[in-house]
Order: sequence, then structure tokens, then C-alpha cells
Amino acid sequence: MADPGADPAAVPLSQLRHAEEVMGTVFSFDIRGGEPTAVKAALEEAVAGLHTVDEVFSTYRENSQISRLDRGEVTIEECDPEVAEVLELCAEAERLSEGWFSATYEGRFDPTGLVKGWATERAALRLVEAGAVGVSVNGGGDVQLCGVPGPDRPWRVGVADPLRPGGLAAVVTAARADRLAVATSGTAERGAHIVDPRTGKSAVTDLVSVTVVGPRLTWADCWATAAFAMGSREGLAWLESLPDTEALLITAGDEVRCTGGLAARLG
Repeated sequence: MADPGADPAAVPLSQLRHAEEVMGTVFSFDIRGGEPTAVKAALEEAVAGLHTVDEVFSTYRENSQISRLDRGEVTIEECDPEVAEVLELCAEAERLSEGWFSATYEGRFDPTGLVKGWATERAALRLVEAGAVGVSVNGGGDVQLCGVPGPDRPWRVGVADPLRPGGLAAVVTAARADRLAVATSGTAERGAHIVDPRTGKSAVTDLVSVTVVGPRLTWADCWATAAFAMGSREGLAWLESLPDTEALLITAGDEVRCTGGLAARLG
């Protein structure tokens, strides 16, 4: 029985965790607080939504709406409304990055560089809408955080050191932020998979990783990819120009470069 004299703010929040394999990776959910039945139902909806996103946007599925749209078999109006939403977001990302983020690959429309972050963010917000006090959704290493995991405790995310396997380059804190996203692009986990939109080939830069911190994972994920393709000098200058955005860039020579406000997000 709870102590009637206890401080409600000191009562630990309930916790629900779940891992789901989808979209070629693992999505990990850490949910705190909220009415258990409502939160569990929202989790089931969020997971189902991820599978739907995979079915609609996968470029590996011949019958996905994106594949059929690319072949001209359907129009945007005939697709789910989310397709038009993602196309608009991709166009905005390309505009704001001056073409360094691109949703075209080998002549085909490929929005997957945006979709995972967008889907992760959307899943997290669904749980917040259901009443969860704290939400962390990790989509293949990129994280959307909302609320808090407990009384007087912020979410914290470790940033892997690309040059020292098993080590951390930094720890990002979500203190004083209602929502925070952390996204990393680089060569440590998947090799040279980031494309230079100007050449259509793997981006050749002095960087091994770019970590972007901002309110929304949709944009943080895009900006990390675009900045990596730019290289450290141009990428850092561009990231500095973006509102509510901080970043950590690591070069192949083990040089660490940061945006001016990143220090306030470390701890």
C-alpha cells in the first residue's frame, strides 16, 4: 500500500518495454507512466503502424505503394495519405539542405533516408497521446525522447565512438527538453552507405560520424545524413545555421567538432 504521506513526485513511474523487428532493424520502446491499459493499446497501435510503414514505403517490396508509385502504376492520390506527407517532407529536407539530402537513388524515388526517423518519431508521439509520461523509442540507433523516465530524471543517450568500438564519444541529456531526438550517420556500423547526391556514389569525406540533436527525429536523421555527405567544414557551418539543432562531428583523424550550443546538451 502506498504511503499517503509520500511525495507523489518521488513515486517511481510504471515501466513497459518492447522490442520489435521491422523495417530491417530493431525498434526498442521504453515507456514510463500512464494508464497501463491505454498505454499498452497505444504500443500495439504504434508497432502495427511501423509494420504498415514498412509495407507502404519499402523499396524492397515490389508491391509496396512506393515501388508501384515509382513504376507509375498508381498516383499519389491513390496511395495512403502518409505517402503525400512523406513526399512533402522529403522535398522540404532537400530544399533546406540545398540538395545534400536527396530522396532519389540510382534514378528511383527512395524516401527511406527520411522514413525511419519519421516513423520512429510518430510511434513515440502516439504513446505520448495515450498518456505516457516518458517515452524513448530507438529505431535502429536513432532515438526519439519525450517527457521524463522518472521524477527528477532526464533521458540520457550514449553516442557511440566510431573509432573505439564499445566506447562512447559523448552522452546527450534531454534535461529541460520536453522532446529531444538523437540521430547518427556514419560508416562505423554499415560501412560507406551514405550517397553523395552530386555523384550518385558513396560520399567521400573526412568524417566517420555525425550526430545531430534536435526536437524531432524526422529532421535530425535527415540532417545527420546531409551533413556527413558535406564533410566536416561545410557540414558544421550548415548545422550551425539551423534552429534548435546541435551536432557532434568526428573525423577520420579523430578530431571532434561541435556546434556552439552542444555543451548544454551533454551530461
